[in-house]
Amino acid sequence: MRISDITRLAWDQIKRRKVVTGLCMAGLSIGCAAIIVALSIGDSAQSYADREVNRNFKMDEITVRPNEGIPGQGGGSGAGNSANKFDPGRLTRQKVEIIQKLNHVTAAAPFQEVGYVQMLTVDNKISDAQIIGTDLSLLTKYGNKFKQGGPSDTLGGVILNYGATLGLIDSETRKNLYEKMNGTYDPKVMEQYDSLSRLPSDMYQQQIQLQAPDMASQTGKMLTSSQMRVIGTLALPSGMDENMAMYDKKIYVSLETAEQLSEELKLNANNGADSSSSSKTGVFNSAIVKVDSVDNIVQVEKLVQKLTLQTSTNLFQKEQLAETFSMFKKVALGIGVFILIIASISIIVAMTMSTHQRRRQIGIMKVLGANMGQIRNMFITEAALLGLLGGLLGIGFSYLIVSGINKLVGTGGGFGGGEALVIYIPLSTLPVGIAFAIMTGIISGIYPAISASRTNALTAIKRD
Repeated sequence: MRISDITRLAWDQIKRRKVVTGLCMAGLSIGCAAIIVALSIGDSAQSYADREVNRNFKMDEITVRPNEGIPGQGGGSGAGNSANKFDPGRLTRQKVEIIQKLNHVTAAAPFQEVGYVQMLTVDNKISDAQIIGTDLSLLTKYGNKFKQGGPSDTLGGVILNYGATLGLIDSETRKNLYEKMNGTYDPKVMEQYDSLSRLPSDMYQQQIQLQAPDMASQTGKMLTSSQMRVIGTLALPSGMDENMAMYDKKIYVSLETAEQLSEELKLNANNGADSSSSSKTGVFNSAIVKVDSVDNIVQVEKLVQKLTLQTSTNLFQKEQLAETFSMFKKVALGIGVFILIIASISIIVAMTMSTHQRRRQIGIMKVLGANMGQIRNMFITEAALLGLLGGLLGIGFSYLIVSGINKLVGTGGGFGGGEALVIYIPLSTLPVGIAFAIMTGIISGIYPAISASRTNALTAIKRD
């Protein structure tokens, strides 16, 4: 018999035995759908997690700090500034300039952590914030967008991030709220404080002053800076909601302004930092390197480390997620394979029963000249067709299941106000599901095929 004849006979049996075909296809389709959905959820969740991690943890950035494990040259802590310049572990302006010229680096700027202060407006409103000294012209390179204004080299100019424009409360109200919150818990007070903490203020072109406690004073004296002007405000970062932004309050200033504030507010002394670590000497306590792609992070990081600097990235977050989702996909795939094994048992039983019921047909085929190989091929082809039909039906089921999942989990926002998780079915998973279904059908049909091929033709005809 030709292959076309074997296929036609197998297809005729599938159409004629509708109950057996339906039961076998049901089991195979469920197993196929389970595999496709499992792989789709794993891929979609991993892709979503990668995007959220990139958004929240900035995977394409390298934080650079001085290498304190490298001993300085020229007399230890008592050495002058000239000796400190030759300290190989320091993060200097020259090293930042070298990093800026490395391949795959899109931006490299010092982010001098000056200290935490209170911001005081002309209408006596107050809020806490962190001062960061940096190159203001490079802020947009790090994913920041200006809502108002822009960078300037003007001494005394500051740029507020979105969080720093929230929660400006007049000092008297702030004091009263803190006193009430330190006493008995009152939900109304907490609700009022929470509401005021989210209240935005238009700070563009406003004059402010910064305050910090004088740690050398025993009376709690507050040091106040000279007048500053807000030359720009940053927009709310994409994917971040105000609930997160209200806890992220930063005041960006130029390195020269940072030096001025350090002297006026004695921030270096308050933080116990070395007073030589300032923009004036070209030595910084932190820098951030922006890389063009996450794939180049490791390469750039190794080059930066050759400058005897400490580096840190968030790649471990990605690696942990990859391990987690890899395990999840293996478990889900195992569940799908288990379902297919159950389905294969039903196919073996159904086709074995079919073999018993079709003894007369098998006997007649042998009398007419069909050999054992052709009988086996007919049953295996029938099982393969069952697997193919079950796989195609499973694809339909998988799309229905994914659609239902998306309606359940895809209606809300993502973590921190980001995009919602949407499950999609990669085209690469469809042939995998069908291949598993067909393979299951073929393997399940081997025993019935062998059993059918061994049927004695004369005995089968006589009995029937």
